[in-house]
Amino acid sequence: MLMTLIRKEIMHHILSARFVALLVMCILLIPLNLHINYHHYLKRQVDYQETLKDENNKDSADQPWKQRKITDPNLEVSKLLLKPTPLSVFATGLESALPSYLGMTRNGITRGEAALSTAPIAFLLGHLDFVFVVSTVFSLLALLFTFDAVAGEREAGTLRITLANALPRDVFLWSKLIGGYLVFIVPFLISLIIGLLVIVWQGFPLAEPAIFPRVLGLGLVSLLYIGVFFIIGAVISIYFDSSKTALIVAFTVWVFAVLILPRVGFLAAQIVAPTSTAESVYREKAAQRAELHAALEMKRGEILGRLIREANAIPQGKNTTGVFQIGSDSLDKMNEEMAPLEEEARVKYRDLATQLDRRYQQARKYQDELGINFSRITPTSSFIFLATDATQTGQVKRNTYFQTGTRYYEVLDAEMFSKMSEAALVETEEIPSPSTPPPIKELTLEETFQHAAIDLLLLCFFAIVFTTVAFLKFFRLDI
Repeated sequence: MLMTLIRKEIMHHILSARFVALLVMCILLIPLNLHINYHHYLKRQVDYQETLKDENNKDSADQPWKQRKITDPNLEVSKLLLKPTPLSVFATGLESALPSYLGMTRNGITRGEAALSTAPIAFLLGHLDFVFVVSTVFSLLALLFTFDAVAGEREAGTLRITLANALPRDVFLWSKLIGGYLVFIVPFLISLIIGLLVIVWQGFPLAEPAIFPRVLGLGLVSLLYIGVFFIIGAVISIYFDSSKTALIVAFTVWVFAVLILPRVGFLAAQIVAPTSTAESVYREKAAQRAELHAALEMKRGEILGRLIREANAIPQGKNTTGVFQIGSDSLDKMNEEMAPLEEEARVKYRDLATQLDRRYQQARKYQDELGINFSRITPTSSFIFLATDATQTGQVKRNTYFQTGTRYYEVLDAEMFSKMSEAALVETEEIPSPSTPPPIKELTLEETFQHAAIDLLLLCFFAIVFTTVAFLKFFRLDI
């Protein structure tokens, strides 16, 4: 009986204009979207390769420490470049907002331009990707597909006639849910397969072991997310007698669940736990270095004046004019006296910079965690967090990127920055070239789902809860 009702439901939807409109929309939207994003990825890849080539072929004028010249504390001696990921074709995520590189300077880490800063004018019209289409468009379509599943039959009187027979209510509702869902996902899967064929034909490496499982996982998570909103639409249809009322409520639920609540969560986190910006932290570190440098220069001037008086037998306190020669012995003595002071200043600056960075990172991490947890009140946020992590463009990628930059800076600080001096009279020791930037480690698919396990469990939780609510309400429904 269940299979008969499911086939009836499938035929009812397939023969409707609603199914044709859904199929055409999917076939036009997803393949075109993947095609455009793949070309954006290729452009970012070309920009990355050009920047990498320029970084590897630096001119000697850009490396003053090799000539033992004074090095500007804001000079970027090396860069950790952000390599575009092929999976950004499906979800741009944070990749377009992340800096294109992290510059290593004596004052700390600077940030390059984000990809959005060089985006074409077409971005004014909005940027679409697969995850955005699923989270926004298909969630709305799922509600529009089911808002009259039960309410429509109640208005037409067919629900009373159907249940007047020896038909269990749970079988009837299961047929509505399963039949409607199968019809709904067919256009989605067809359009996704067409889109994959289009970008594979253009050179997308879908068959690679590091990519295909993630694309498959993204597709399965998308089906789960669509199913959650499909069930929400069924719940709304059960609770209201009128299809018009159910439609208004469904649209209101979509606006709050997809557009408002996920963003309100992060706004609330910014109010509850405000933080400073990375630029302000960098400026504060630069000011601290300038202050320490000024103190060192003052001390160096005092030592130099004393050595000049001693070398030329000038009584202390007597004003003299003339030209004095400073011997190499005096310079060596000055450098010897300044060495412990410079080391003390370097250690003091390092401790201050570490404290500022740690305080900023802790505050930012706390704010992000609050925003993420607040926004998880809706399935949309959980889906986006899970999908962007699966495509290596989410919070895991951002955290790994900045952590790698911090470790690289610590290496350069020990190998290079600690040996540089800003003093004009100091002949520094030989400073090696910066070491090669470390690769940005990517999590495996298993590690990714372990990190995003709470989001996957929340999607399952929403599906189970709304299914339970739908059946409980339908069992008590007065028809």
